[in-house]
Amino acid sequence: MSHAYAAPATASPAHAARTQAESMPIETREARDLPYAKFVTEYLGGNRPVVVRGAAGAWPALSKWTPEYFRERFSGRDVAVAYGKAMPFDAFIDAVLASTEENPGPYMYRLFLHEHMPELLADLVPQNVHAFPRRLASPLMPEKWRRPDGYLKLLVGSIGSRFPVMHFDAENMHATVTEIHGDKEFVMFSPEDTPYLYPSPVRANHSMVDDPCRQDRAAFPLLAHATLYRTVLTPGDMIFVPSRWWHTARPLNPSISVGMNILDASNWQGFVDDVVESIRETSPMKARLAAALFRAAHLAMSACEALQDKAPRLARLSRLPSRLAPASSAWTRDPSLHPLQIRIPTS
Repeated sequence: MSHAYAAPATASPAHAARTQAESMPIETREARDLPYAKFVTEYLGGNRPVVVRGAAGAWPALSKWTPEYFRERFSGRDVAVAYGKAMPFDAFIDAVLASTEENPGPYMYRLFLHEHMPELLADLVPQNVHAFPRRLASPLMPEKWRRPDGYLKLLVGSIGSRFPVMHFDAENMHATVTEIHGDKEFVMFSPEDTPYLYPSPVRANHSMVDDPCRQDRAAFPLLAHATLYRTVLTPGDMIFVPSRWWHTARPLNPSISVGMNILDASNWQGFVDDVVESIRETSPMKARLAAALFRAAHLAMSACEALQDKAPRLARLSRLPSRLAPASSAWTRDPSLHPLQIRIPTS
């Protein structure tokens, strides 16, 4: 996907004046007042962000997971923190608790729970229904993208730390983040503002903007035309980040959350376009084959989803539609209740 691009000016000195950006709130709904079908129609289908308050109110993790809990339970175990970076969990937690604005500590964003800490999964039951991964749970998905857990990963940091770059999720994925401990600020920009956000010429889903809130408009003058959306997540809250929405986050205190991805008919075509284009770079023939397979999978999954929606009794009797393309968490087992033999590279 190509975007208008304007190179930034030379970065301003560290002491240069910055502009505190004004922000708009992100729409907020209570989980109890947002039926899943309405969430799918209005937010997934509409590609609209929303904060769902109380989305994970029944999780045991809300009363158990603290930095001290992780340090004591997993002391000395090496854990993936970032790409190509691992460290003992107790040392990581000590660095998180020592983090300040002046001396930021590390931010964990590459620990996949099914692969690295499956013993924690029982603390995330029952499922957060609004984070259900949908087509990622289908056996019709090619193995590389088949993730019934939605790429469930642990996110840990504290004041001063942050996700390393403002970005949107690759392969046109929707994303969710559910807060478990502490408070986390989320900032977002609409896909319409992409021309003002200085996409990297190396990775088009990464922005070169160093701070979207305290903006360096000498280096990034086009930022003045972009609309910043901002919210703060508290324990039990989930934010839905639609595909192509730019976002980043920073903890306001010691924070623990979990992230997941969603793929369904609403973001399917963008997913296929991204994947096929990446394949075409090395093999045009394989790209054509992949496009054909994805078209067939889309037709099959769409039919299965429609049957569950329009004729749920028939879908339950036959069982096949919910096996091939479960339309919600009500149609499939919670992946936290059984192991998944799937591996994600961390470097």
